[in-house]
Parts: sequence; C-alpha cells; structure tokens
Amino acid sequence: MCTLEKRGNIFSLTLTGDGSDEHRLNPTLIASIRSALSEAKSQSTHGTALITVAEGKFFSNGFDLAWAKSASGGSASEAVNLLRHMVELFKDVVADFISLPMPTIAAVTGHAAAAGLLLAISHDYVLMSRHRGILYMSEVDIGMTLPEYVMVLMRSKVAKPDVRRDVLLRGVKVKAEEAVAKGLIDAAYDNREKAVEGGVRLAEELIKKKWDGEVYAEIRKSLYPELCGVLGLVSRELVKARL
Repeated sequence: MCTLEKRGNIFSLTLTGDGSDEHRLNPTLIASIRSALSEAKSQSTHGTALITVAEGKFFSNGFDLAWAKSASGGSASEAVNLLRHMVELFKDVVADFISLPMPTIAAVTGHAAAAGLLLAISHDYVLMSRHRGILYMSEVDIGMTLPEYVMVLMRSKVAKPDVRRDVLLRGVKVKAEEAVAKGLIDAAYDNREKAVEGGVRLAEELIKKKWDGEVYAEIRKSLYPELCGVLGLVSRELVKARL
C-alpha cells in the first residue's frame, strides 16, 4: 500500500508495504498509487511538488509474480494472463505521472527492478542512495518481452542508446554512481536520509517558482509526444500568462 502526506506545498507519496518491503506492484498497490496521485492532483495549487519514497530496502521489486501465481489457482496460463493484466494496469500509473500538474521526484532509497525502475523514471527527477540499491530490468533474464508503452518510456527517459541496450539486452544491474554517469538518474547521495533530504530541497527549489500546474503538465507532455501517443494522453494549448 501507500500513503500520501502533504507538508506545506510538498506531497510525500510513501510506499509502505503489506508485510513485505519489496513493494511489488499488484492490482491493490497500483490502485493505491493511482488514488494517491488523484488526491494530490485534486489538492494541487500554484507551486506544489510530489516526492515518492519507499520504506525498507526496496523502492519496488517490480510486478507481483507471487500474487499472479497465487490468484491463478495453479494455472500457468492464467498466471500469465494476470501478469499481463498488471502490465496493462500499470500503464495508467505512468500516464498519471506524465500528466500530473506538478513536478515529481523519486527518491530511490533501495532496489528498483523491472516495473519498479519504470515507476522511478516516470518521475521528472530521480535521486538515489549510494548506500543501498540497484536499478535493474529483469525481463531478459526471466523471459518476458516488454509492451510498447514500456519501450517508449525507456526511449523517452533514457537518452543514450548504449545505456538502453545494456539495461534491456544485458540486464545489467546499475548502482547509483554508475547510474548518474549513464544518465539514468539525476543525483546520488550517501544514504537514504540524504537522498530524501535532497528530494525535499529540490522540491522546495521548484515550488518557489509557483508554476501553474496545468501549464507545467502540458509542457511535460509536449516533451514526450511519442509516449503521450501510446498512453492516450492529449496535449492542450494553454495561455495563462499575464499579458
């Protein structure tokens, strides 16, 4: 599950777990994240920002394969169908972040694997702790292709072709310093606390601009036209300047 807390003009979205700190993405957690983002959107004003953090040693360990197996009743084909269902549900989470009317920051303080990495890079900025955590796309290792929206998200957010190649075709596990050098994240910090503090400082810097959230979201969408196309997001022209 997750919680949403607002302090001043900063929303904190925290992945809290359900007896496990892996924060695996199943329909329940996906719905919880979408509900929190909807609440943040409804409370957004000029000059707000959102930080996503997670409890424990994982940021998110990807889709909940154990849930798919359990809910399938022992049917391998049904488990695959449930996994596909989760993949489709997560598409809406990506769309929610891309259209959220405020800057977003992921403070990755633990492992971010597969859909967990996708969750992180759906934010505008990604900060990471050096103390613990790797970034990892596991699909080539487990034997699973990626849907179109995931590939477009990777192309949109990971600029260097060789980095995309190594992450997707070699399944490399990337630590914080290397992730900065590869352009996967924006900054690395010594530990969890400093990464979260860095996220708060960045949020404070951004909210001072008092940007109009709708305008911010539309400019963000215009940065990623291919991604918006596959997510079904439509851009709008807005003029709210004081002329």
